[in-house]
Amino acid sequence: MGRIRRYIITAVLLSALILSAAPVSVCAQPETEEAGQAETSEEGTQAGTDGEELDEAVLKLEKEKKKSYETAPETNEVDGWPEGPKIYGNSGIVMDMDSGAVLYAKQPDEKRYPASITKLLTALVALENGEMSDEVAFSQESIDILRSDYASIGMRPGEVISMEDAMYALLLASANEVAYAIAESTGTKMGGGYETFIQEMNDRSAELGCTGSHWTNANGLHDEDHYTTARDMALITSALYRYGEFQTIAQTLEYTIGATNLEEETRTFQQHHKMLMPENKKYYKYATGGKTGYTDDSRTTLVTTAEKGDMRLVCVVLKDDGDAYDDTKAMLDYGFGNFTKLPLAGQKLPEEVVSCKDGDAYVVLPKGLELKDLEYETEVTDEKERTGVLTYSYGGQKLGEAPVILTPEYVEEATGYSTRPKLSEDTQTGQDKEGAKKDGTFAAWWDRLPVWGKVLAAAALVLLLGAAVLVLRARLIRRAKKAAKRRRRRGRRRAGRNKSGAQKERSGQNNSGHK
Repeated sequence: MGRIRRYIITAVLLSALILSAAPVSVCAQPETEEAGQAETSEEGTQAGTDGEELDEAVLKLEKEKKKSYETAPETNEVDGWPEGPKIYGNSGIVMDMDSGAVLYAKQPDEKRYPASITKLLTALVALENGEMSDEVAFSQESIDILRSDYASIGMRPGEVISMEDAMYALLLASANEVAYAIAESTGTKMGGGYETFIQEMNDRSAELGCTGSHWTNANGLHDEDHYTTARDMALITSALYRYGEFQTIAQTLEYTIGATNLEEETRTFQQHHKMLMPENKKYYKYATGGKTGYTDDSRTTLVTTAEKGDMRLVCVVLKDDGDAYDDTKAMLDYGFGNFTKLPLAGQKLPEEVVSCKDGDAYVVLPKGLELKDLEYETEVTDEKERTGVLTYSYGGQKLGEAPVILTPEYVEEATGYSTRPKLSEDTQTGQDKEGAKKDGTFAAWWDRLPVWGKVLAAAALVLLLGAAVLVLRARLIRRAKKAAKRRRRRGRRRAGRNKSGAQKERSGQNNSGHK
């Protein structure tokens, strides 16, 4: 009798522990692939068949929870960085959605199973490749993937709903057959089918900078080759958050799909994310969206977006066997309380930077640090246009970046490309070639001049040339006057000589006549 009592008590403790490890969701159908459904999973059923196995499972789970909680986030190891909270999640991250700055990171690049937060990427690819007015058709294949304990809204083969209705069912009810149908219908529109959509999920995540993800389905049902990282999910969610349609859906508490071509009854389902429910004790007033997830292999996964003041953050926890909502709240409070946005306009920038191209560019500053305390890296993106990207970081954590205009000297030093005018080799001979190699001082001086300096230099050159022309003209005029005087003098002398000769001639004639 004592042994039976012990088994019963152990089973109750395990059930309570699993319930606390994952948020409970309200859905139209039971939902293994969602937070809070561990007790209905196959693994959960098998675990209750033997009391000793239950004892071992409880001890193992408690040991893993403790180990995860005691594992400090990597950001705590950065000297001068605000100390972040301990969490039960094996992986976690807080990222500024606009700049990509990472404020908190705990094993952010470890590969984990995502479960239903996969549907965030499904929503992104669907929004980027379809319209909310598109039709979503349900094939037999989309229904065949379901198991009795999978999240579903009871769609039937041949039914058709709008993409808008499907997106609500995807993100609120976490309906697995809807995820499949969205992928299949959108993939067909893209010129292929379901696999075309899955390939686009992989391609798109790579474009966003995801380095530890691979996707094999659109709903997050467990697959050994279906995995992601906390950092990758933060990047995906940041891209999705730019769509107003997602923000509207994510903040909806209840939605009803009307009658369809095959079903006269309406379907109503509710929000699962407790931090968005005002009446729930886990409610977080700054939360603006997110997605829950759970499988026996992934454990609890949770993505949450939040806004406070001018900061927009995304928080991701993966493989969480504690309270994912408490972990998320602690992480978001830490982010909002220890970091501020600093606009780069008006700040002293590195000497190789002429100006920022984006007047709204900023960095996220940890408390106690100034811009001069950050490390920076300047990358040339177009040597001809002298454009580049200025990235700020601290202790290896990226804090923001900005598109910039760079100085000609830096571009030449970094790439070897020069904007200075060069003489062609055909016009350089002998000493000219040697001089061109040795003497680049005037060109370098001219390149360094600001626009107003070049204008003044050009004006001075024009004045000098004008003065030289006036001096030359005056000299020519003086020479012409002197030449005219000399000609007049010679003319008078010739005239005098001619007059004297004529007089002599007349005198000689007179003398002849007298004789």
